[in-house]
Amino acid sequence: MDEQEFQRRADEAIQGLYRQLNKASDNWDFEADLNSGALAIEFEEPKAKFVVSPNSPVRQIWVSAHSTSFKLDWNPERSAFVLSATGQSLRELIEDAIRKQTGEEVKL
Repeated sequence: MDEQEFQRRADEAIQGLYRQLNKASDNWDFEADLNSGALAIEFEEPKAKFVVSPNSPVRQIWVSAHSTSFKLDWNPERSAFVLSATGQSLRELIEDAIRKQTGEEVKL
């Protein structure tokens, strides 16, 4: 995948996640902010911040959550960015991270 295609797919994935998070934030205690292609998810209690951002040189989406860096690759069969270690899509990984943060099941 060339850089232009990666950027298009990463933008679509992150913007789609941002829209889902905005809808969900009405029911759960976090705030999503999209700025210059990077998505921040902030929690008041307990205080935390997750960051989702594209990394063009390696064609990955990186997620920083719970003091861990997750690196997701494009999976053409699933048409999604996926964490190879677990098989989780970007959305699934974020749902899991929010559940760990809030103790509540979140569906995006």
